Amino acid sequence: MAVGPSRPKPVPLKPASTARKPALGFIFVTLFLDILGIGLIIPILPKLIEEFQGGRVEVAAHTYGLLAALYSLMQFGCAPLLGSLSDRFGRRPVILASLFGSGLDYLLLAYAPSLGWFFVGRILAGITGANFTAATAYIADISPPEKRAANFGIIGAAFGLGFIAGPAMGGFLGEVSLRLPFLVAAGLTLVNWLYGLLVLPESLAVENRRAFAWGRANPVGALLALRRHPEVFGLTGTYFLMNLAHQVFPSTWVLYTSYRYGWTPRQTGESLALVGLMAAVVQGGLTRVVVPRLGERRAAVLGLTLSAAALLAYGSVTAGWMIFVVIVFGSLSGIAGPSVQGLISRGIAPDEQGAVQGALTSLASVAGVLGPALATSLFGFFISAGAPVRLPGAAFYFSSGLTVVAMLLALRSFRRGPAGNVTPARGLHADSAGG
Repeated sequence: MAVGPSRPKPVPLKPASTARKPALGFIFVTLFLDILGIGLIIPILPKLIEEFQGGRVEVAAHTYGLLAALYSLMQFGCAPLLGSLSDRFGRRPVILASLFGSGLDYLLLAYAPSLGWFFVGRILAGITGANFTAATAYIADISPPEKRAANFGIIGAAFGLGFIAGPAMGGFLGEVSLRLPFLVAAGLTLVNWLYGLLVLPESLAVENRRAFAWGRANPVGALLALRRHPEVFGLTGTYFLMNLAHQVFPSTWVLYTSYRYGWTPRQTGESLALVGLMAAVVQGGLTRVVVPRLGERRAAVLGLTLSAAALLAYGSVTAGWMIFVVIVFGSLSGIAGPSVQGLISRGIAPDEQGAVQGALTSLASVAGVLGPALATSLFGFFISAGAPVRLPGAAFYFSSGLTVVAMLLALRSFRRGPAGNVTPARGLHADSAGG
């Protein structure tokens, strides 16, 4: 058989990360600005809604609840979609498109002429807010397995710092104009988008991408695909219960502390600032030291144990100053979240990271819908005249119980399979029918 001239072997395409080092710092800034943007509008959005509805506070409260639920619903549905798109096309285009859309959304809200536009804006915000999915997948891409939990800690650090700066800036700017915080959030987000457009490299190698499939680009499909990894599938239950338990803080903190300890808005603000500061310290710094020494499994169990104890203490302490002590020591439980997320990430292949992070974001969104209703109902019932026993801390006790169940689920999952037992990446020609 005749042999033709030899052809050079094709050189596989390499991601942009070979030319520029993937920027963990950029992802931190992106997540920080996500939280900062949310925090900026927290102090002023209810007042704007009240203005649109003729100053009727009771009607405005109902509308505000609908807008919050709409945001969570859109994030629930779109997070797996953006995650799957990032598995197919890479993290960079999804992150940049989401940032640009988020910036335009803030501009829309800044100039919205009627309340209906705020519903449009919350829909867009829920969709673009799902860039959290691609950002966490980016972290998984650029982190070796043993460092993923530590690097996932920057999520908590970004949350903590954004949680401190956002409401404070929003309240200050809102004194000038109720529309100004939206303009500032838009400017910060679009500057970050432009910076990313110029310097952010791709993190997902071409050989680690997979074909897009609608069957796994939805919350149910993305979660069902995890059944192939027993430990990972079990840990998603832990992740969900952790998030559900955490909802007691944003939903009842002001109600509980003002009812039980007579706190003023200033004291509440000081306590929340301390929460944010400790979250930044623990998840941005301590996690990088503790998790490598303990290992992700033991760090997760220790963190969940500390969390359950702290929630029990929040519901039991008898003086307001004690709350500040609990915040400091309870913040050490922040090692649990990055550890659980690191274990989940280690248990799946590189071409599944986006879809799985999308599924986790969807679970957090469900917790954000269910948790506040559960917590506020428990608080309201157990301080009412019809309660069998007056128990203001009931919601915290319930969340402590949820955390104990989350820990038991984690222990059960650890017995079902070793961490890091992944299937190889299947590439672009993978079966597009499912996960």
